[in-house]
Amino acid sequence: MRVEAVTDAKGAIVRPDLLAAAEAIHRQLRPQLPADYRGRLEQVFASGAEMAVAVEGDRVVGITVFRVIEKTFSGRELYCDDLVTDEALRSKGAGKAMIAYMESVARARGCDVLALDSGCQRQQAHKFYFREGMPITAFRFQKSVE
Repeated sequence: MRVEAVTDAKGAIVRPDLLAAAEAIHRQLRPQLPADYRGRLEQVFASGAEMAVAVEGDRVVGITVFRVIEKTFSGRELYCDDLVTDEALRSKGAGKAMIAYMESVARARGCDVLALDSGCQRQQAHKFYFREGMPITAFRFQKSVE
């Protein structure tokens, strides 16, 4: 299992083949992504996000989208927008490898914390995050402004 960058640190796509291969897995977590997957991700990358994928052999088995942000609460934070492993291949090390990758990026960039949000219904994911040493530290509240 290895983790490979799809974008560079500035969000430029360096592996379009891996981006294309990641789409089906990404849609397992985010089915609402538009038909123009690459176009939407280019917008996300332009806002500061990066992407990496877990690869086993020549198959993409997981994806992570993340960004470094500065916050008054937590300082410099590597925030994970999305972390998903192919549902048919869970508990085989892809999630752990992607967490380790993000921790490495966070350390290299002087981050204080690695953080993510997870839907209340994703109880299996929560068990994984607890095992990875990520306790629940806050509630998230949001309101649609459409």
